Amino acid sequence: MDTNNTIIELKGISKSYNGMKVLDKLNLTIHDKEFVTLLGPSGCGKTTILRIIGGFVEQDEGDVFFMGKNINDLPPHKRQLNTVFQKYALFTHLDVYENVAFGLRLKKTPEKEIAKKVKEMLELVNLKGYESRRVDVLSGGQQQRVAIARALANNPKVLLLDEPLGALDLKLRKGMQVELKKIQQSLGITFIYVTHDQEEALTMSDTIVVMENGKIHQMGTPTDIYNEPIDAFTADFIGESNIVPGIMHKDYLVEFSGKCYECLDKGFEQDEEVDVVIRPEDIKLVEPNEKMITGIVETVVFKGMHYEMRIRCGEKLWKAQDTIFEPVGKEVGIHLTPNDIHVMKKSDFVPNNSKEVVTPNPENEGSNEN
Repeated sequence: MDTNNTIIELKGISKSYNGMKVLDKLNLTIHDKEFVTLLGPSGCGKTTILRIIGGFVEQDEGDVFFMGKNINDLPPHKRQLNTVFQKYALFTHLDVYENVAFGLRLKKTPEKEIAKKVKEMLELVNLKGYESRRVDVLSGGQQQRVAIARALANNPKVLLLDEPLGALDLKLRKGMQVELKKIQQSLGITFIYVTHDQEEALTMSDTIVVMENGKIHQMGTPTDIYNEPIDAFTADFIGESNIVPGIMHKDYLVEFSGKCYECLDKGFEQDEEVDVVIRPEDIKLVEPNEKMITGIVETVVFKGMHYEMRIRCGEKLWKAQDTIFEPVGKEVGIHLTPNDIHVMKKSDFVPNNSKEVVTPNPENEGSNEN
């Protein structure tokens, strides 16, 4: 991936619907051959960005640049990109071959070239031999592949994907995540993908753009976003997190939940109030002692690869994940190393489970979650 080669740039993009601002002076740079995922909760503006790039929605302010040229006034059909929607918009009166060939026919492409291109695209999406099938008898996953083949047949520089896996069941969705990444890598074109599914974003992306309320919270690689979230919202939205208030007494020393811990963070004011993030998989449950946070195991749920446990420590309910579980009702200590602790600037964000109440149920121990 050539990170110096910008293909799309958004500068100062704002958009409102019925007086409600959806995007607020947003700036975004996307590089050629990247798989970029716009990730965030419903209503954060990610689909609006995709539609502005595609030319289907006009921004109120700002500029869209494609390969260095302003394309504000360029209609969708003249932009070098195609879109795959969640509802695939296939033509049910046409077979698979004609659906894939549709855009090529509009361009008056010679028939011999159409046949070659359709064959290539169907092989790419593993639908060789499906040319004469009616699209309305295909499975959801097969229909999605046809939609992707149709979009790619026109040789776009950029493919826009608006939650294209949303209608698929879990197993098929996971399989298509891998397939989409393989397709993107084999073609070497830019994919801009919209989802609210964190796992999809982590699985497929070169770059993740985390959004909320029309603004970008953080942009980076999946590893950076997960391991070094910039704020409590990002930490809570990407994966499971324990988020607690703390005090940064000095560089590399933070206090939270009544205990002081060495950490790897610095650059805060002395005794600055901060947010502290602990990932559940980083917690090791041990025999309790007075130097560590202690609590009572409230629930244990078997997740297949690990057990998910909830530990009641006063008003705070901690999440822990391990391949070995501690029984419900047992008092445990929460062991943390400096590498397990992530300190961030204090924000107004309140995690959904910050005061979560769970009724103890010993029958949950080791059980499957419904």
